[in-house]
Amino acid sequence: MTRANPYEAAASGIRNIYCIGRNYRLHALELGNEVPKAPIVFLKPVQTAVPMDGGVIELPGSRGEVHFETEIVLRIGRDYEPGAQADDLIDAMTLGLDLTLRDVQSRLKEKGQPWLDAKGFLRSAPLGPWLPYPGREGLQAHDFELRRNGERAQLGNAGDMLFPVDALIEHIGRTYGLGAGDLIFTGTPAGVAALADGDELTVLWAGQEAGSCRIRLV
Repeated sequence: MTRANPYEAAASGIRNIYCIGRNYRLHALELGNEVPKAPIVFLKPVQTAVPMDGGVIELPGSRGEVHFETEIVLRIGRDYEPGAQADDLIDAMTLGLDLTLRDVQSRLKEKGQPWLDAKGFLRSAPLGPWLPYPGREGLQAHDFELRRNGERAQLGNAGDMLFPVDALIEHIGRTYGLGAGDLIFTGTPAGVAALADGDELTVLWAGQEAGSCRIRLV
């Protein structure tokens, strides 16, 4: 049975979900995309958030391939002001999945249309439990990982980001605004692939489990 969604805005305080596209060079290249010269920012609706708490997550498998993209997710604790430092604004971190309807996205890109239909569907933003934010240096001191059915599928490190956390905070805050309750999905490393019905997913931070779920394609 699909779990209820405790990340609803009224209950969780999530305000905006900002996502960064192509923030790892090898991921951009594996999809045949140009490496960006500035952050690519898109949004997911708040209703996409769902917990990775060991339960089942239902996804629309009838719409083509659903790809996993494992990411460090940052939570903003206070409003952005020009010159504010990332370590002063971020109050927690977790690992999340930016789930993507890849066939849908490819069609949208061909037409030059927005990605919302491919990125913003229900339950497309699974989130692990919140962890203390270790600061910029601490964030780069540990790897993050996705295991699918017990085997490593993705491995990443914040030090490989094209646009590091400070640059993302400055860009999003200056361009769109940032406030308490906003989340930032910071981009995914190489290794994305299509999910299969029944896949067991586990995300790890510094070698320790930081969330898990089982996929049901419907």
